Amino acid sequence: MTGRAWGVLLVLCGAIFLEGIDVAMLNVALPSIRADLGLSTGTLSGVVSAYVLGYGGFMLLGGRAADLLGHRRMFLLWLAVFLIFSGLGGFATQGWMLPAARFVTGVAAAFMAPAGLALVTSNFPEGPMRTKALGVYAGTAAGGFSLGLVAGGVLTAFGWRWVFFAPVILSALILGAALVLVRDTGGERPSGGFDLAGAFVVTGAMLLLVYGMVRLEHPGDGPGLTAGAIAAGLALLGLFVAIERRSSSPLVRLGILRTAPLVRVNAAALLFLFAFAGFQFLITLYLQEWRGWNAMQTGLAMLVIGIDTVLAPTLTPRLVNRFGNARVLFGGIVLAAVAYALFLPVGMDWTYAAMLPALLLLGLSFSLAYGPLTMAATEGVDEDEHGLAGGLLYTAMQFGTALGLSAVTAVSVAAGSGPDALRTALVVPVAAAVLGAVVVAFGLRAPGGSWAPAQEAPRGRPLQTDVTH
Repeated sequence: MTGRAWGVLLVLCGAIFLEGIDVAMLNVALPSIRADLGLSTGTLSGVVSAYVLGYGGFMLLGGRAADLLGHRRMFLLWLAVFLIFSGLGGFATQGWMLPAARFVTGVAAAFMAPAGLALVTSNFPEGPMRTKALGVYAGTAAGGFSLGLVAGGVLTAFGWRWVFFAPVILSALILGAALVLVRDTGGERPSGGFDLAGAFVVTGAMLLLVYGMVRLEHPGDGPGLTAGAIAAGLALLGLFVAIERRSSSPLVRLGILRTAPLVRVNAAALLFLFAFAGFQFLITLYLQEWRGWNAMQTGLAMLVIGIDTVLAPTLTPRLVNRFGNARVLFGGIVLAAVAYALFLPVGMDWTYAAMLPALLLLGLSFSLAYGPLTMAATEGVDEDEHGLAGGLLYTAMQFGTALGLSAVTAVSVAAGSGPDALRTALVVPVAAAVLGAVVVAFGLRAPGGSWAPAQEAPRGRPLQTDVTH
C-alpha cells in the first residue's frame, strides 16, 4: 500500500477502535458512576441499555443512509455527533443525562460503523489488498474492546468523567485526519430515495426487539411487558417485509437476503458475539464480585485477549488467502468453544495461571474469526450496497451481544449464586459457540472455503444461489 492508503486505513481503523474502546471503558467505570451520582440499579443498567437501543435500533437505517447519501458524508457527520455527545455524557450531573447521551452516541455509532466499513471496501480493491486492509480493520475493532478494559481502569482512577472525555480527544483527532485523507470512491450511488415507511417501521421493530432482549436479563421483572415488546417487534418486522416487497426504493432490498452465504455469515456473527458477550459478563462478575479484584486487575487479566490486535492484521490475511474465509472462521469459532469449555470447572481458588490458557485461546479465536466475518459480510455484494451489508453485519453483532447478556443473566439468576451458578451459566456461551461452528461448517462445502455468493440476478428479479451454498 502507498503511504496515503495506510493513512486512510489508519483513520478508518481509529473510528472503529474508538467505538470498541468507548463501550469497554464505560463498562469498567459503572461502579464509580453509581457511587458518584447515586444512581439506582435500574438507571445504571439504563446507561448501558440506552447505547444498545440506539445502536441496534438504527443500524439498518444507518447502513442504507450511507449508500444513498454517501459513505464519507455519513462517516464524518456521525463521527462529529459521536464526539459531541460523548463529551456531554462527561458533564452529566443527574441520572437521566447519561442514558440520554448514551442513546444518541449509540445512534451515531449505528450510522458511522457501516459507513466506515463501506469506505474500507471501496478504498481498497478486491483481492489481497482488501483482505489485508480488512484484517487490520477487524483486528483494530476487536482490540479496541479488550484494550478498553485496561484504559477504563486507568482513566477511572483519575475520575469516571475521563471515560467520556478521552473519546472526545481521540475522535477529534480522527475527524481532523479524516477530513484531509478520506475520499468517497464508492462509485455511483443507488437510484431512488428513502423508503420512509420502511425506515420508520424497521427502526421501531429493532428498538422493540432490542428493548425486549435487554429486559430478558431480569426474567421476573414484568414478563408480560417483555413478551409484549418482543411480539410487537416481530409484528413490525413482518410489516417491514411487506412494505419492502412493494417499495420501488426499498430500505433493504430483500434479494440480498436470499443469498445463503450472507445469511450464514450474519448468523455466525450473532452466535459468536452472543457467546463472547455472555462469557465476558460472567468472568467480569467472577473476578470483581466473587474474587474481589478491582477494575484495573480485571482489565489487566483480560488484556491477553488483545493479542488479536497483533495477530488479526498479520496472521489472519495470510490464512484467508491460503484457506478461504469459511475455513479460517470455522477454526476461530471452534477455538472459542474450547476456550469457554476450559472455564467450565472454574473454582473460587483458581489462579490466574489456570485461567490463562482459556484467555489465550479466546484471543486467538478473535484473531481468526473477527476478520473473516467482516470480509465475508461484503464479499460478492455490489459496492453500492456495502453500507447495507455492513449494517446487516453490525445489527447481527449487536443482537448477539444483547441476547448473550440476557441469556447468561437469566440462567445465572435461575441457578442461584456461587460457583455452581457460574458453571451452569457458562454452558450458555459454550453451546452458542458450538452452534456457531455448526453454522459455519455448512459453508465449508463451497469451493475454496469462500462464502462468496453466486452471481446475482439483475435487481428486481429473483436471486438464484448455487446449491452448494
